[in-house]
Amino acid sequence: MANGKLEDAPRVDVNGVALAYREVGQGEPVVLVHGSASDMRTWHHQLPAIGAAHRVVAYSRRYARPNDPIPEGADDPMLPHVDDLVAFIEAVGAKPAHLVGHSWGGFVCLVAAIRHPEAVRRLVLMEPPVLSLFVSTPPRPLELLRLLVSRPRTALAIVKFGATAADPATKAYRRGDDEAGFEIFARGVLGSDAFERLSPERKAQAWDNVAVDKAQLLGEGFPPLRDDEVRGVMAPTLLLLGEESPAFLHRLTDRLEELLPNVQRSVVPGASHIVHEDNPRAVNEAVLGFLREESWLGGSP
Repeated sequence: MANGKLEDAPRVDVNGVALAYREVGQGEPVVLVHGSASDMRTWHHQLPAIGAAHRVVAYSRRYARPNDPIPEGADDPMLPHVDDLVAFIEAVGAKPAHLVGHSWGGFVCLVAAIRHPEAVRRLVLMEPPVLSLFVSTPPRPLELLRLLVSRPRTALAIVKFGATAADPATKAYRRGDDEAGFEIFARGVLGSDAFERLSPERKAQAWDNVAVDKAQLLGEGFPPLRDDEVRGVMAPTLLLLGEESPAFLHRLTDRLEELLPNVQRSVVPGASHIVHEDNPRAVNEAVLGFLREESWLGGSP
């Protein structure tokens, strides 16, 4: 990392784990929460840019580098990560914080806002995979049939993702072919063109965290998420969506936009699922602009 070796990052103890983090700047706190196959290094473009106007903190979630690795064969459910996030905010004196979450980390931020609204000022969510708004993970056939009737575009997008990415990646991981499992799933989430554009350094970061990706895919799946819970999130929310992201992520973001009461949405040009890495300038400008607004859509600043 720009501020020193990853292993030298300071740590804070929460819920029985030590979480490494980086911190830049002063002002209202902004906490960055990374997705799967990733760690706090994913935010290297955001730390200096957002840190110019705010106190910004990026941490590695439990089991992500350089934290202690996940035990062999263990599950990695989401709700402990939600508890970690809230405890981390408390431990570093950042409550309440603006939360910026990508993918799996965005889902963590959303659940934190539902369960602990007092800890959250505003939300920036980058393509959280909120599949459990529609179906179980993995989906049951009857759920997909009902969804096909009520929201056919969403159902077809989810089925396609399952058939081309989630299911074959799961099978590869189960037979011990982690390399194939990772590539199949990454191509499904990013799109093949975006996957091919990944730098060797970014692929190495993903591979550093492949055990977590595997555990999440083979584990219990996402926690249940109800429409009324999302409607109850009062924190002003910005949804950031990659122009080139796969269709199922667009459909999931559509539903969040319908449900969240204080929401705006922005499509990031030239970006796929890793929106903040693919077009960091656009993302940084969008986040800073959103956080500058003193009052917005009736939400509290």
